[in-house]
Amino acid sequence: FWAHLYAFLMLYSLLGCEWLSGQFPLTQNVTVTEGGTANMTCRVEYNDQTSLQWSNPAQQTLFFGDKKALRDNRIELVRASWAELTISISDISLSDEGQYTCSLFTMPVKTTKAFLTVLGVPERPEITGFTKPAMEGDEITLICTTSGSKPAAHIRWFRNDKEVTGTKEVNATGKSFTVKSTLQLQVDQSDDGVAYTCSVEHVSLSSNPYQVTEVLEVHYAPHVEISHSAIIPQEGQYFKLECVSKGNPLPEPVLWSKDGGELPDVERMIVEGRELTITSLNKTDNGTYRCEASNYLGTSGAEYVLFVYDPNAPGQQDPDHALIGGVVAVVVFITLCLIIALGRYLARHKGTYLTHEAKGSEDAPDADTAIINAEGNHAAEEKKEYFI
Repeated sequence: FWAHLYAFLMLYSLLGCEWLSGQFPLTQNVTVTEGGTANMTCRVEYNDQTSLQWSNPAQQTLFFGDKKALRDNRIELVRASWAELTISISDISLSDEGQYTCSLFTMPVKTTKAFLTVLGVPERPEITGFTKPAMEGDEITLICTTSGSKPAAHIRWFRNDKEVTGTKEVNATGKSFTVKSTLQLQVDQSDDGVAYTCSVEHVSLSSNPYQVTEVLEVHYAPHVEISHSAIIPQEGQYFKLECVSKGNPLPEPVLWSKDGGELPDVERMIVEGRELTITSLNKTDNGTYRCEASNYLGTSGAEYVLFVYDPNAPGQQDPDHALIGGVVAVVVFITLCLIIALGRYLARHKGTYLTHEAKGSEDAPDADTAIINAEGNHAAEEKKEYFI
Protein backbone atom coordinates (compact mmCIF):
# COMPACT_ATOMS: atom_id res chain seq x y z
CA PHE A 1 0.00 0.00 0.00
CA TRP A 2 2.68 2.44 1.00
CA ALA A 3 4.64 1.64 -2.15
CA HIS A 4 1.63 2.39 -4.37
CA LEU A 5 0.91 5.60 -2.49
CA TYR A 6 4.49 6.75 -2.86
CA ALA A 7 4.44 6.06 -6.61
CA PHE A 8 1.16 7.98 -6.98
CA LEU A 9 2.52 10.97 -5.09
CA MET A 10 5.68 11.01 -7.19
CA LEU A 11 3.65 10.91 -10.42
CA TYR A 12 1.31 13.64 -9.16
CA SER A 13 4.26 15.78 -8.15
CA LEU A 14 5.92 15.29 -11.53
CA LEU A 15 2.76 16.14 -13.49
CA GLY A 16 1.95 19.04 -11.19
CA CYS A 17 5.35 20.56 -11.75
CA GLU A 18 4.95 20.19 -15.50
CA TRP A 19 1.54 21.91 -15.39
CA LEU A 20 2.91 24.68 -13.22
CA SER A 21 5.84 25.12 -15.54
CA GLY A 22 3.35 25.47 -18.47
CA GLN A 23 5.14 22.78 -20.47
CA PHE A 24 1.94 20.98 -21.52
CA PRO A 25 -0.05 21.47 -24.75
CA LEU A 26 -3.47 23.11 -24.54
CA THR A 27 -6.20 22.76 -27.20
CA GLN A 28 -9.93 23.39 -27.69
CA ASN A 29 -12.67 21.43 -29.43
CA VAL A 30 -13.84 22.95 -32.72
CA THR A 31 -17.23 22.88 -34.46
CA VAL A 32 -17.53 23.89 -38.12
CA THR A 33 -20.16 23.66 -40.83
CA GLU A 34 -19.55 21.38 -43.78
CA GLY A 35 -17.76 23.34 -46.49
CA GLY A 36 -16.30 25.79 -44.00
CA THR A 37 -12.80 26.21 -42.55
CA ALA A 38 -11.58 24.89 -39.20
CA ASN A 39 -8.68 26.47 -37.30
CA MET A 40 -6.91 24.03 -34.95
CA THR A 41 -4.73 25.71 -32.32
CA CYS A 42 -2.25 24.15 -29.86
CA ARG A 43 -0.45 26.31 -27.26
CA VAL A 44 2.06 25.92 -24.44
CA GLU A 45 2.73 28.58 -21.82
CA TYR A 46 6.38 27.51 -21.49
CA ASN A 47 8.48 25.66 -24.03
CA ASP A 48 12.19 24.98 -23.93
CA GLN A 49 12.41 24.97 -27.74
CA THR A 50 10.57 21.68 -28.12
CA SER A 51 8.59 21.09 -31.32
CA LEU A 52 4.76 20.89 -31.53
CA GLN A 53 2.93 18.56 -33.88
CA TRP A 54 -0.64 18.15 -35.16
CA SER A 55 -1.99 14.71 -36.21
CA ASN A 56 -5.34 13.80 -37.74
CA PRO A 57 -7.79 11.11 -36.46
CA ALA A 58 -5.90 8.50 -38.54
CA GLN A 59 -2.71 9.48 -36.64
CA GLN A 60 -1.16 10.95 -39.78
CA THR A 61 1.12 13.91 -39.06
CA LEU A 62 -0.21 17.12 -40.57
CA PHE A 63 2.44 19.59 -39.41
CA PHE A 64 5.60 19.14 -37.38
CA GLY A 65 6.52 22.62 -36.29
CA ASP A 66 6.36 24.71 -39.45
CA LYS A 67 7.03 21.70 -41.70
CA LYS A 68 4.06 20.29 -43.62
CA ALA A 69 3.98 16.51 -43.46
CA LEU A 70 0.77 15.54 -45.31
CA ARG A 71 0.12 16.46 -48.92
CA ASP A 72 -3.35 17.93 -48.68
CA ASN A 73 -3.88 21.32 -50.29
CA ARG A 74 -6.76 22.04 -47.90
CA ILE A 75 -4.40 22.09 -44.90
CA GLU A 76 -2.37 25.26 -44.36
CA LEU A 77 -0.07 26.66 -41.69
CA VAL A 78 -1.48 29.69 -39.90
CA ARG A 79 1.11 30.27 -37.14
CA ALA A 80 4.13 28.35 -35.88
CA SER A 81 6.30 29.24 -32.89
CA TRP A 82 7.74 27.58 -29.78
CA ALA A 83 4.51 28.58 -27.93
CA GLU A 84 1.85 27.91 -30.61
CA LEU A 85 1.06 25.77 -33.62
CA THR A 86 -2.12 26.74 -35.52
CA ILE A 87 -3.25 25.10 -38.76
CA SER A 88 -6.36 25.55 -40.93
CA ILE A 89 -8.38 22.93 -42.79
CA SER A 90 -10.56 24.39 -45.54
CA ASP A 91 -13.52 22.93 -47.43
CA ILE A 92 -14.34 20.73 -44.46
CA SER A 93 -16.27 17.50 -45.15
CA LEU A 94 -17.94 15.02 -42.83
CA SER A 95 -14.96 12.68 -43.26
CA ASP A 96 -12.72 15.25 -41.54
CA GLU A 97 -14.64 14.86 -38.29
CA GLY A 98 -12.83 13.16 -35.43
CA GLN A 99 -10.22 13.48 -32.71
CA TYR A 100 -7.07 15.44 -33.55
CA THR A 101 -3.88 15.21 -31.46
CA CYS A 102 -1.38 17.91 -30.51
CA SER A 103 1.97 16.52 -29.30
CA LEU A 104 4.82 18.25 -27.46
CA PHE A 105 8.03 16.30 -28.03
CA THR A 106 9.49 16.33 -24.55
CA MET A 107 10.69 13.24 -22.75
CA PRO A 108 8.20 11.69 -22.43
CA VAL A 109 6.00 13.11 -25.24
CA LYS A 110 2.98 14.99 -23.94
CA THR A 111 -0.27 14.95 -25.98
CA THR A 112 -3.65 16.66 -25.87
CA LYS A 113 -6.78 15.80 -27.85
CA ALA A 114 -9.17 18.19 -29.67
CA PHE A 115 -12.39 16.97 -31.26
CA LEU A 116 -13.43 18.44 -34.61
CA THR A 117 -17.22 18.32 -35.08
CA VAL A 118 -18.55 18.83 -38.60
CA LEU A 119 -22.18 19.91 -39.09
CA GLY A 120 -23.73 18.35 -42.19
CA VAL A 121 -25.81 20.92 -44.11
CA PRO A 122 -29.18 19.46 -45.22
CA GLU A 123 -30.04 19.51 -48.88
CA ARG A 124 -32.92 21.66 -50.02
CA PRO A 125 -36.18 19.73 -49.52
CA GLU A 126 -38.64 18.58 -52.11
CA ILE A 127 -42.30 17.59 -51.85
CA THR A 128 -43.47 14.42 -53.55
CA GLY A 129 -46.22 11.84 -53.18
CA PHE A 130 -49.19 13.06 -55.21
CA THR A 131 -50.18 13.99 -58.73
CA LYS A 132 -52.12 17.11 -59.67
CA PRO A 133 -55.01 17.57 -59.79
CA ALA A 134 -56.65 15.83 -56.86
CA MET A 135 -60.38 15.10 -56.83
CA GLU A 136 -62.66 16.22 -54.02
CA GLY A 137 -62.84 13.44 -51.43
CA ASP A 138 -59.48 11.90 -52.43
CA GLU A 139 -56.93 10.94 -49.80
CA ILE A 140 -53.54 12.33 -50.81
CA THR A 141 -50.05 12.06 -49.33
CA LEU A 142 -47.48 14.86 -49.19
CA ILE A 143 -43.89 13.73 -48.52
CA CYS A 144 -41.11 16.21 -47.71
CA THR A 145 -37.56 14.80 -47.87
CA THR A 146 -34.14 16.25 -47.09
CA SER A 147 -30.81 14.42 -46.89
CA GLY A 148 -27.22 15.11 -45.85
CA SER A 149 -27.95 16.67 -42.46
CA LYS A 150 -25.85 16.05 -39.35
CA PRO A 151 -27.31 15.99 -36.78
CA ALA A 152 -30.70 15.09 -38.22
CA ALA A 153 -32.70 18.07 -39.49
CA HIS A 154 -36.14 19.04 -38.15
CA ILE A 155 -39.10 19.30 -40.56
CA ARG A 156 -42.22 21.43 -39.96
CA TRP A 157 -45.38 21.66 -42.09
CA PHE A 158 -47.59 24.72 -42.61
CA ARG A 159 -51.05 24.94 -44.21
CA ASN A 160 -50.92 28.52 -45.47
CA ASP A 161 -49.68 30.20 -42.25
CA LYS A 162 -50.95 27.61 -39.75
CA GLU A 163 -48.68 24.80 -38.58
CA VAL A 164 -49.89 21.21 -39.03
CA THR A 165 -48.32 17.98 -37.81
CA GLY A 166 -46.71 15.37 -40.02
CA THR A 167 -45.17 11.94 -39.39
CA LYS A 168 -41.35 12.02 -39.16
CA GLU A 169 -38.90 9.31 -40.24
CA VAL A 170 -35.08 9.49 -39.83
CA ASN A 171 -32.58 7.21 -41.57
CA ALA A 172 -28.78 7.24 -41.21
CA THR A 173 -26.74 7.38 -44.42
CA GLY A 174 -23.07 7.09 -43.48
CA LYS A 175 -22.31 10.00 -41.14
CA SER A 176 -25.33 12.02 -42.25
CA PHE A 177 -29.09 11.57 -42.02
CA THR A 178 -32.04 11.52 -44.40
CA VAL A 179 -35.21 12.95 -42.86
CA LYS A 180 -38.70 12.45 -44.26
CA SER A 181 -42.01 13.87 -43.05
CA THR A 182 -45.41 12.73 -44.34
CA LEU A 183 -48.81 14.46 -44.36
CA GLN A 184 -51.97 12.51 -45.19
CA LEU A 185 -55.03 14.55 -46.20
CA GLN A 186 -58.58 13.99 -47.35
CA VAL A 187 -59.16 16.98 -49.60
CA ASP A 188 -62.29 18.93 -50.43
CA GLN A 189 -63.00 22.13 -52.33
CA SER A 190 -61.69 24.24 -49.42
CA ASP A 191 -58.21 22.81 -50.13
CA ASP A 192 -58.18 24.10 -53.70
CA GLY A 193 -55.46 26.75 -53.94
CA VAL A 194 -54.13 26.08 -50.42
CA ALA A 195 -50.35 26.33 -50.02
CA TYR A 196 -48.61 23.54 -48.06
CA THR A 197 -45.07 24.51 -47.02
CA CYS A 198 -42.30 22.18 -45.83
CA SER A 199 -39.73 23.98 -43.67
CA VAL A 200 -36.34 22.36 -42.88
CA GLU A 201 -34.60 23.68 -39.76
CA HIS A 202 -31.00 22.87 -38.79
CA VAL A 203 -28.25 24.30 -36.61
CA SER A 204 -26.10 24.85 -39.71
CA LEU A 205 -28.81 27.05 -41.25
CA SER A 206 -29.03 29.43 -38.27
CA SER A 207 -32.40 31.21 -38.49
CA ASN A 208 -32.84 30.77 -42.26
CA PRO A 209 -34.60 27.44 -42.80
CA TYR A 210 -34.97 25.89 -46.22
CA GLN A 211 -38.56 25.97 -47.47
CA VAL A 212 -40.49 24.50 -50.36
CA THR A 213 -44.19 25.09 -51.10
CA GLU A 214 -46.77 23.05 -53.00
CA VAL A 215 -50.09 24.67 -53.96
CA LEU A 216 -52.89 22.10 -54.13
CA GLU A 217 -55.25 21.89 -57.08
CA VAL A 218 -58.53 20.16 -56.24
CA HIS A 219 -61.22 19.54 -58.85
CA TYR A 220 -64.85 19.53 -57.69
CA ALA A 221 -68.36 19.63 -59.16
CA PRO A 222 -70.17 22.98 -59.69
CA HIS A 223 -72.34 24.78 -57.15
CA VAL A 224 -74.73 27.47 -58.41
CA GLU A 225 -76.65 30.35 -56.79
CA ILE A 226 -78.68 33.24 -58.30
CA SER A 227 -78.36 36.85 -57.17
CA HIS A 228 -80.75 39.65 -58.26
CA SER A 229 -80.58 43.42 -58.58
CA ALA A 230 -83.92 44.52 -57.04
CA ILE A 231 -85.78 43.51 -53.87
CA ILE A 232 -89.21 44.45 -55.25
CA PRO A 233 -89.23 44.14 -59.06
CA GLN A 234 -91.73 46.60 -60.59
CA GLU A 235 -93.11 47.16 -64.04
CA GLY A 236 -90.87 49.26 -66.25
CA GLN A 237 -87.77 48.67 -64.14
CA TYR A 238 -84.37 47.43 -65.32
CA PHE A 239 -83.73 44.01 -63.73
CA LYS A 240 -80.69 41.75 -63.64
CA LEU A 241 -80.10 38.15 -62.52
CA GLU A 242 -76.57 36.76 -62.06
CA CYS A 243 -75.71 33.06 -62.04
CA VAL A 244 -72.95 32.74 -59.42
CA SER A 245 -71.23 29.41 -60.02
CA LYS A 246 -68.25 27.78 -58.34
CA GLY A 247 -66.38 24.72 -59.48
CA ASN A 248 -63.01 23.50 -60.67
CA PRO A 249 -62.66 23.47 -63.60
CA LEU A 250 -64.77 26.66 -63.72
CA PRO A 251 -68.13 25.72 -65.28
CA GLU A 252 -68.53 27.49 -68.62
CA PRO A 253 -70.91 28.50 -70.06
CA VAL A 254 -74.06 28.89 -67.93
CA LEU A 255 -77.48 28.19 -69.48
CA TRP A 256 -80.62 30.28 -68.73
CA SER A 257 -84.19 29.10 -69.13
CA LYS A 258 -87.71 30.22 -68.12
CA ASP A 259 -90.46 27.88 -66.93
CA GLY A 260 -88.56 24.89 -68.32
CA GLY A 261 -88.13 26.36 -71.80
CA GLU A 262 -86.10 28.92 -73.70
CA LEU A 263 -86.19 32.63 -72.87
CA PRO A 264 -89.30 34.04 -74.60
CA ASP A 265 -88.17 37.56 -75.49
CA VAL A 266 -84.53 37.68 -76.57
CA GLU A 267 -84.79 41.38 -77.43
CA ARG A 268 -85.57 42.40 -73.83
CA MET A 269 -83.87 39.43 -72.12
CA ILE A 270 -80.16 39.80 -72.81
CA VAL A 271 -77.66 37.12 -71.74
CA GLU A 272 -74.04 38.22 -71.32
CA GLY A 273 -71.75 35.67 -69.75
CA ARG A 274 -73.33 34.74 -66.41
CA GLU A 275 -75.85 37.61 -66.36
CA LEU A 276 -79.46 37.75 -67.57
CA THR A 277 -80.75 41.31 -67.99
CA ILE A 278 -84.40 42.28 -68.58
CA THR A 279 -84.37 45.84 -69.87
CA SER A 280 -87.98 46.74 -68.96
CA LEU A 281 -90.10 44.51 -66.73
CA ASN A 282 -93.76 43.73 -67.41
CA LYS A 283 -96.29 41.21 -66.16
CA THR A 284 -95.42 38.72 -68.90
CA ASP A 285 -92.00 38.28 -67.30
CA ASN A 286 -93.50 36.52 -64.25
CA GLY A 287 -92.24 32.98 -63.91
CA THR A 288 -89.43 30.69 -62.75
CA TYR A 289 -85.96 31.41 -64.11
CA ARG A 290 -83.27 28.73 -63.93
CA CYS A 291 -79.53 28.76 -64.59
CA GLU A 292 -77.36 25.66 -64.97
CA ALA A 293 -73.58 25.24 -65.00
CA SER A 294 -71.54 22.13 -65.79
CA ASN A 295 -68.03 20.75 -65.78
CA TYR A 296 -66.79 17.20 -66.35
CA LEU A 297 -67.61 16.30 -62.73
CA GLY A 298 -71.31 17.21 -62.86
CA THR A 299 -74.07 19.79 -63.29
CA SER A 300 -75.66 22.17 -60.81
CA GLY A 301 -78.68 24.48 -61.14
CA ALA A 302 -80.54 27.18 -59.21
CA GLU A 303 -83.98 28.82 -59.64
CA TYR A 304 -85.48 32.27 -59.02
CA VAL A 305 -89.22 32.99 -59.05
CA LEU A 306 -89.91 36.44 -60.50
CA PHE A 307 -93.12 38.34 -59.68
CA VAL A 308 -93.43 41.78 -61.21
CA TYR A 309 -95.37 44.34 -59.12
CA ASP A 310 -97.60 47.08 -60.51
CA PRO A 311 -96.90 50.21 -58.41
CA ASN A 312 -100.32 51.67 -59.27
CA ALA A 313 -102.38 48.64 -58.28
CA PRO A 314 -104.24 48.61 -54.91
CA GLY A 315 -102.40 46.70 -52.23
CA GLN A 316 -99.10 47.04 -54.07
CA GLN A 317 -97.99 50.42 -52.68
CA ASP A 318 -94.45 51.47 -53.35
CA PRO A 319 -92.45 50.22 -50.37
CA ASP A 320 -90.68 53.57 -50.11
CA HIS A 321 -93.98 55.51 -49.82
CA ALA A 322 -95.27 53.06 -47.23
CA LEU A 323 -92.14 53.53 -45.20
CA ILE A 324 -92.41 57.32 -45.33
CA GLY A 325 -96.11 57.19 -44.31
CA GLY A 326 -95.30 55.01 -41.35
CA VAL A 327 -92.58 57.37 -40.15
CA VAL A 328 -94.90 60.41 -40.44
CA ALA A 329 -97.64 58.62 -38.44
CA VAL A 330 -95.21 57.84 -35.64
CA VAL A 331 -94.00 61.47 -35.48
CA VAL A 332 -97.58 62.83 -35.30
CA PHE A 333 -98.51 60.38 -32.55
CA ILE A 334 -95.46 61.32 -30.43
CA THR A 335 -96.22 65.08 -30.88
CA LEU A 336 -99.85 64.66 -29.69
CA CYS A 337 -98.69 62.74 -26.65
CA LEU A 338 -96.27 65.52 -25.71
CA ILE A 339 -98.97 68.24 -26.04
CA ILE A 340 -101.41 66.30 -23.80
CA ALA A 341 -98.70 65.67 -21.19
CA LEU A 342 -97.72 69.37 -21.14
CA GLY A 343 -101.36 70.49 -20.68
CA ARG A 344 -101.82 68.17 -17.71
CA TYR A 345 -98.62 69.41 -16.13
CA LEU A 346 -99.65 73.10 -16.35
CA ALA A 347 -103.15 72.37 -15.01
CA ARG A 348 -101.68 70.89 -11.84
CA HIS A 349 -99.53 74.00 -11.13
CA LYS A 350 -102.01 76.92 -10.69
CA GLY A 351 -100.67 80.33 -9.35
CA THR A 352 -102.11 82.42 -6.40
CA TYR A 353 -101.46 85.97 -5.10
CA LEU A 354 -103.00 88.47 -2.55
CA THR A 355 -104.70 91.76 -3.62
CA HIS A 356 -104.52 94.94 -1.55
CA GLU A 357 -108.21 95.47 -1.85
CA ALA A 358 -110.23 94.95 1.33
CA LYS A 359 -113.40 92.96 1.52
CA GLY A 360 -116.33 94.82 0.13
CA SER A 361 -114.25 97.12 -2.05
CA GLU A 362 -115.88 95.49 -5.04
CA ASP A 363 -119.11 97.17 -3.87
CA ALA A 364 -117.57 100.70 -3.78
CA PRO A 365 -119.15 103.14 -6.22
CA ASP A 366 -115.74 104.41 -7.38
CA ALA A 367 -112.02 103.89 -7.00
CA ASP A 368 -111.49 106.58 -4.33
CA THR A 369 -114.05 105.01 -2.06
CA ALA A 370 -112.47 101.61 -2.58
CA ILE A 371 -109.04 102.97 -1.53
CA ILE A 372 -110.47 104.63 1.56
CA ASN A 373 -112.21 101.42 2.53
CA ALA A 374 -108.99 99.49 1.94
CA GLU A 375 -107.03 101.76 4.31
CA GLY A 376 -109.55 101.33 7.05
CA ASN A 377 -109.53 98.91 9.93
CA HIS A 378 -111.27 96.25 7.91
CA ALA A 379 -109.28 93.00 7.67
CA ALA A 380 -107.81 92.27 4.25
CA GLU A 381 -109.15 89.23 2.58
CA GLU A 382 -107.14 86.89 0.39
CA LYS A 383 -108.22 87.08 -3.16
CA LYS A 384 -107.36 84.32 -5.64
CA GLU A 385 -106.64 84.73 -9.30
CA TYR A 386 -106.12 81.80 -11.68
CA PHE A 387 -103.84 81.69 -14.60
CA ILE A 388 -102.90 79.13 -17.14
